[in-house]
Amino acid sequence: MRARIYQPARTAMQSGQAKTHHWILDFAPASAREIDPLMGWTSSDDTQSQVRLTFDSREAAEDYARRHGIDAVVIRPRTRKPNIRPMGYAENFAVDRRATWTH
Repeated sequence: MRARIYQPARTAMQSGQAKTHHWILDFAPASAREIDPLMGWTSSDDTQSQVRLTFDSREAAEDYARRHGIDAVVIRPRTRKPNIRPMGYAENFAVDRRATWTH
């Protein structure tokens, strides 16, 4: 069985860091999906692709994969740029602005 271990990124609609502090182990699909000719639904014989395990740390996910003989690939998370500074609305009118404020 092949799997990947990763830390999920936040969604585009999410401003906070919720649900990004845990690590996920996903199994790779073993067989291709098939389209049902009558209904048009997609189906698969592979039940492992439905399994998603969450762990508190990367080491715990790697240990689980090693204990159960799962060939896992770890995908390192990208980090945010540290130069982003949160600003408030009042800072638009501060006297020490770099540029002049215009409408």
